[in-house]
Amino acid sequence: MTGADYIKSTVSALPDKPGVYQFIDASGTILYVGKARSLRKRVSSYFAKNQSGKTKVMLSRAADLRHVVVDNESEALLLENSLIKKHQPRYNILLKDDKTYPWICVKNEHFPRVFMTRKLIADGSAYFGPYTSVPAVRTLLELIRHLFQIRTCSLPLSEKSISEGKFKVCLEYHMGNCKAPCIGLVSEAEYSLQAERIKEIIRGDLSGVTAYLESVMRKYASELKFEEAQKIKEKLELLSKYRSKSVVVNTSVKNVDVFGCSAGEGSMYVSYMKVVSGAIVQSWSVELKMRMEEEMESLLSTAVTEIRQRVSSNSPEVIVPFMPDIQLDKIKYTVPQRGDRYKLLELANRNAVFFRLERQKKTAEKSKENRTEKNLERMKKDLHMPVLPSHIECFDNSNIQGESAVAACVVFRNGKPSNREYRHFNIKTVTGPDDFASMEEVIYRRYRRMLDEQKPLPQLVVIDGGKGQLSSAIKSLDLLGIRGTVTVIGIAKKLEEIYFPGDSVPLYLDKNSITLKIIQHLRNEAHRFGINFHRGKRSSRMNRSILDEIPGIGDKTKELLLKKFGSVKKLAEAAPEDLEKVVGAKKAAILATALKN
Repeated sequence: MTGADYIKSTVSALPDKPGVYQFIDASGTILYVGKARSLRKRVSSYFAKNQSGKTKVMLSRAADLRHVVVDNESEALLLENSLIKKHQPRYNILLKDDKTYPWICVKNEHFPRVFMTRKLIADGSAYFGPYTSVPAVRTLLELIRHLFQIRTCSLPLSEKSISEGKFKVCLEYHMGNCKAPCIGLVSEAEYSLQAERIKEIIRGDLSGVTAYLESVMRKYASELKFEEAQKIKEKLELLSKYRSKSVVVNTSVKNVDVFGCSAGEGSMYVSYMKVVSGAIVQSWSVELKMRMEEEMESLLSTAVTEIRQRVSSNSPEVIVPFMPDIQLDKIKYTVPQRGDRYKLLELANRNAVFFRLERQKKTAEKSKENRTEKNLERMKKDLHMPVLPSHIECFDNSNIQGESAVAACVVFRNGKPSNREYRHFNIKTVTGPDDFASMEEVIYRRYRRMLDEQKPLPQLVVIDGGKGQLSSAIKSLDLLGIRGTVTVIGIAKKLEEIYFPGDSVPLYLDKNSITLKIIQHLRNEAHRFGINFHRGKRSSRMNRSILDEIPGIGDKTKELLLKKFGSVKKLAEAAPEDLEKVVGAKKAAILATALKN
C-alpha cells in the first residue's frame, strides 16, 4: 500500500470539525500544511478524480497525515499560518517581497530610543512597519525628534547608573535635542509618556498627541509663558502639515486595513494599506507564490492573516475585493461597492496591479540576463576562451580603389551593441588599396590608446576578413605586447569560416549557433558603420573637390547653392539665369565657367 492509499483509507476517520492537516513524507518532513472548516471533507477532496499535476506529485511523496482539531475556523487559519512560517513546507505558498524593508523600532529599555532598523529582534521592543520608502521613515523620525527631545545615544541608562553620576551630558543636550535623561533631568515616567505619544504618531493616530500638545500650550499661555506656548504651537503646525500630506479620503474612515489583489502567472499579488482617520499611514505589497492550485479566497485569507501579524495591526475593519474563505474573529470584513471605502479598495487594487507588472518586468529582465550569460558561456566554449567575452570589439575596413580609406570599430557589451563606444578611423599611414596594412594601423592605434588611457581591453577581438587581415592584426598586438591577453579571431565572408592565429584550418560553427549569430551581428554592424562613414566622407570629398576649389565661392555661397539645387550635379545642369537669381551675375559666370571645365 502506497502512502497516498494509506492516507485515503484514514480519511473516513477524520472529524467533521475545523482544524489543520499536514501531509508528511517518509522521512518525517512536512510537505504541506492546510486549514479546513471540515477536516474530513477537505482531505477527501485531495483524492477526487480531477487532481492537478502538483497535487498528484505531492500525494505521491506523502506517507502520513497528521491533523489538529481546533475550536473554530479562525483558530485554524492562525494555526496554519504559524505552522507554515515555522516549517516552510515545500508545497505551501511562498510569500515573497525580495527586500528587507525598514522598520521603526521603539527600543525595550530604560528611556527608549526610536530609530530605523532592518533587523527585527525578539527582545520585547515595539516594531512598526514595514515601510517601503526610506525617505518616508526618515521624515517621520525627523518629525518625532522635532516634537520630542528623545535620546539618540546607546548608553545603558538605569536608575542606579544615573544616580551614581556615571554619565555626562553631550552636544545633543546643549543643542536642545535631548532632555538629558543620563543625568536625571527628566524622569523615566515622563519619558515613557513621550514614548507612548511617539507610538501613537507612528501608528497614524495624531488625535491623542494633538490634544496633549494643545493642553500643554494652553497651560503655558495661562501661566504667561508665551515663548514656550509658541514652541508648542509650532509643533502642532508640524503635525498638521505631516497629516495634510497623506489625507486622501473622508476622515470618517477611522481605522481600517485595505487589501487589493491582482493575479497572474501562478502568483497572487497583494497590496496592503493601513488607513487611520482618512490618512494612508502605511502601505506594503507582497507576492504569494502558489505551489498548489489554491483558490483565490484561500490565498486572500492567508495574506490578510500574515500581513496583519507582520505589521501588528489591530484595525477592527478589513476592506477586501472579495470575501476570503476563512475570516478572523472579531473583525468586520467589507467588500465596498461605492463611496470612500470603494475608492480606497480601487487604489489598493491598482497598487497590486502595478506591483505585479513591476515584478514581472524584473523577472523578465532576470531571465534575459540569465539567457545572455548562457549565450556568453556558449561563446566561451565554442571559441576556447579562458574568460567570458563580455566585451567584444570588431574591425572592418572600407575604401574605393584606395581612396577615402577608413575603418570602423564596433563594441558589444554582454552580447549587445554599445553604440556610444563605436569608433571611426581615417587611415593615415597607408597609400593605395592595402587592407592588410590598414588593419595593422587601426589595431595598433586602437589598443595603443586604450593602454595609454589604462582602459580595460576586450576579451575578444573579431577581424572582418580571413587569414591575411588576422595576421596583420596580430603584428600590431605583438608590437604592443598584448598578444595572448585577448582572444583574436578572423571571420571570412564566403563560408563564414572562423580563423585563429597560427591555425591554417578554419573552424566551422553550426549556422544556427548563438556564437556564429553574435559574430555575424558584430561583422554586419562594423560593415554598416564603416560604409556609412565612408559614404559621408566620399560625398564630402566630392563636394569639396568642385565647389571649394572655385575662386570667389565661399562657404555661405556654397551653402546657398546646395540648399537651392540640392547637389553639385544639379548645380552643373542649372541654367545661367537660375544661378544669377541665387548668387548674382558675377558669381554665376564664375560657376558656369568652372563647372563646364
